[in-house]
Amino acid sequence: MASRRLALNLTKGLARRAYPTPASLRTFATPVSAPIKTLTTTLKNGLTVATQHSPYAQTSTVGMWIDAGSRAETAENNGTAHFLEHLAFKGTSSRTREQLELEIENMGAHLNAYTSRENTVYFAKALNEDVPQCVDILADILQNSKLEEQAIERERDVILRESEEVEKQVEEVVFDHLHATAFQHQPLGRTILGPKENIRDITRTELSNYIKHNYTADRMVLVGAGGVPHDKLVELAEKHFSRLPTKSPETHAYLLSKRKPEFIGSDVRIRDDTMHTANIAIAVEGVSWSDEDYFPALVAQAIVGNYDKAMGNAPHQGSKLSGFVHNNALANSFMSFSTSYSDTGLWGIYLVTDQTSKIDDLVHFALREWTRLCSSVTEAETERAKAQLKASMLLSLDGTTALAEDIGRQIVTTGRRASPGEIERTIDAVTAEDVMRFAQKRIWDQDVAVSAVGAIEDLFDYARIRGDMSRMFS
Repeated sequence: MASRRLALNLTKGLARRAYPTPASLRTFATPVSAPIKTLTTTLKNGLTVATQHSPYAQTSTVGMWIDAGSRAETAENNGTAHFLEHLAFKGTSSRTREQLELEIENMGAHLNAYTSRENTVYFAKALNEDVPQCVDILADILQNSKLEEQAIERERDVILRESEEVEKQVEEVVFDHLHATAFQHQPLGRTILGPKENIRDITRTELSNYIKHNYTADRMVLVGAGGVPHDKLVELAEKHFSRLPTKSPETHAYLLSKRKPEFIGSDVRIRDDTMHTANIAIAVEGVSWSDEDYFPALVAQAIVGNYDKAMGNAPHQGSKLSGFVHNNALANSFMSFSTSYSDTGLWGIYLVTDQTSKIDDLVHFALREWTRLCSSVTEAETERAKAQLKASMLLSLDGTTALAEDIGRQIVTTGRRASPGEIERTIDAVTAEDVMRFAQKRIWDQDVAVSAVGAIEDLFDYARIRGDMSRMFS
């Protein structure tokens, strides 16, 4: 009896949704007959609408992915994109800050935003029936933010405090310096928050100009994931975003942001002997999102692996380097990475150690592992790395917000979305030979960028590190 009542209540709950399900309600044991696809539509003004509709989802994430982040700034207005993210929720011409907050809270929705080097994103997660209201709010904050002087001054102080907090996070500092030295005096090398002097001086004019120059339909993708049908989101997009400017003006900043940056072999060191650890990032020029070596780069990164001696499985973390580092007590942790952008990337390793007298050994054997990738990768370690990579990528798509992020990022950077199945097949096709070909092309005897912070007195000079990029080992 109880199970019948539960089933009846469930059916009633599904029937009340804003977007009705197909006539024949799928039972729990019925397999899905066709894979769920990502659909895209381009409006007359150039705005792309992309969705992945899950008919039985109770919630949806909708958001706007914009092809503009700190890379679209100049040295003078660096920090503007992040500043705008803060001001977006401080009131529009039709909603005060209090009204905006109350409206979101009354729906039980989540509204958020973030800025990266290449993208700015505004998104909301809500029940399906509240999606039209969320799109209305997103359209309002993107097109009608008041940018009041009082709000600007208030957020200026907030961002300055945020900047101070970021400076206390060593990993953030190291990677900001890594970008700054690898892409010196170029848009991609600037920080997302911008220098403090810029934060103090950014004006309302600069903020409104950034919107005018970058928030245009040709550089924006409205994404929906979950229970919102594609046709419904297209209808909402035409209603709320049809007045968006069609094309970005080709300003000097725009042209610079679209120019492929030059990778510069160099290093930056901030020695602080009061710190108990040395924190070192080393990278070669990586690959873009659309590069043919994108997946071989990821597999190579997974072969190098990660390590954390605080983990219970520290002696058994799979990669050869982690075993060697653990057995010789060389590091507290290390993390290999492959960071991609629209036209370039950084492929490398981040090392943390309190064994400061062993820094040279740690760096040497990390780079020795890199050169090994050029000539002696086994199928067994390739298969292990591929399995880890597939699991990591597929698990990261759990939830409507994660799905929306994947769709938005792919479409705004490459123009299309590769499905999880396509990605899985592409990873499966990577061989040990592909990894070695990538390493021979991108790692062997290549310039490196080095960023080091902390107790780094024993870190050898750049020439010694660069020399390890082409050593022959038996």
